[in-house]
Amino acid sequence: MKKIFAILLLCGSVVLAAEVNYDEAKVPSYTLPDPLVCLDGMRVQSVSDWETKRRPEILKLFRDQMYGYLPEILARAGNHPDFVKFEVAEQGNDALGGTAIRKQVVITFTHPDRPGKCVKAHLLIYLPKNATGPVPVFLGCNFLGNHTITTEKEIFLFHLRNGSVITEETALQGNEVRGGRICRWDVPAILKRGYGLATLHYIDVAKDSLRDCFTSGIFDLYGKATDEASRGDTEWGAITAWAWGLSRAMDYLETDRQIDASRVAVMGHSRLGKTALWAGATDPRFAITISNDSGCGGAALSRREYGETIQIMSGGLRYWFCRNFQKYGPCVDTFGIDQHELIALMAPRPVYVASAEEDRWADPKGEYLSCLYAVPVYRLYGISEPFGGRTEAELPKQNTQVGGVIGYHIRTGVHDVTPLDWEMYLNFADRHFRK
Repeated sequence: MKKIFAILLLCGSVVLAAEVNYDEAKVPSYTLPDPLVCLDGMRVQSVSDWETKRRPEILKLFRDQMYGYLPEILARAGNHPDFVKFEVAEQGNDALGGTAIRKQVVITFTHPDRPGKCVKAHLLIYLPKNATGPVPVFLGCNFLGNHTITTEKEIFLFHLRNGSVITEETALQGNEVRGGRICRWDVPAILKRGYGLATLHYIDVAKDSLRDCFTSGIFDLYGKATDEASRGDTEWGAITAWAWGLSRAMDYLETDRQIDASRVAVMGHSRLGKTALWAGATDPRFAITISNDSGCGGAALSRREYGETIQIMSGGLRYWFCRNFQKYGPCVDTFGIDQHELIALMAPRPVYVASAEEDRWADPKGEYLSCLYAVPVYRLYGISEPFGGRTEAELPKQNTQVGGVIGYHIRTGVHDVTPLDWEMYLNFADRHFRK
């Protein structure tokens, strides 16, 4: 069998070449932590046990060992901090050929002790024009800028993924042209089904770069570390920053009378799927959480060590997580948590995980198993068949939605978001939002 290696980086130097496992026979034997057994050995018997003891324990473990803690100023402020402001900078009531209302909202982050310094993020919203009342909304970060999800010339141009500022005269290339990522955001289908879409460019919140992450965006405004080496072991990483940004977007949605903020689904793809899951776990206002091809550190079980692993991400991607996370790369069996418990943190709210057949890097089977092993927590809430009665470890038929309150599909194809994925998400939202 052809061997595949991932080169790991530490402080800018190549330190290790890790073989990437794509062989199911080489998945190590493992024992998952029981989400219903507390650290002191007490077994969870009720919703009260879960919500007052075990869930806070698991949430703390994820903060300690994986995603890190927010700075005190952000954690203490909670939702709707008074140092975050919103302005509807542009609105079009006849957008997308007369089918939509468009809003462009500027979110301004300031610091109470740093007058004159601010960070701005830009939230693009499309709502169905023919709606007769507040509408449910899908919310998610995008990779290449708000201007890439539509060809509308009215969409503001700001930063590319590498952080450079763009203007209309800039020679945009590839997927960074206007409408370059329409394929990942099926706006017409979303609007036709009566939903809105809200999205922001994740780079507005913090750069996706080991070199620049901690000196950009809200890290520069609220954080203490100036680089990866100066971070404390449990200080926040990029995923926690991006997730906090999604919660601030949710703050705005709660103020908009055209939006039903009780029916917001947070969705993300790849590293932003990891972000959506952490946002859903930490902010119960998100009524549905959707992970698309999120892999290790998202929906896939870490202990399977298949495709993307903790060891691999401990190289050049370690800034996504807290520093403690790197310790478990060589000894994942000592990890105090695993991703089925991240899915369980959503209970009893609906959660959906999607995989792609050819995306072995994200470990589709590991993503599916996380859903399966989260079932006992959902049953605490009286949901008898949260995963649609599924008990088998084998993946379901491709391009078919399975489950109940926990939903899953694996489609043919590669690491991407497709119209088929959106059809599945819309069907899932219909089932839970339109009861």
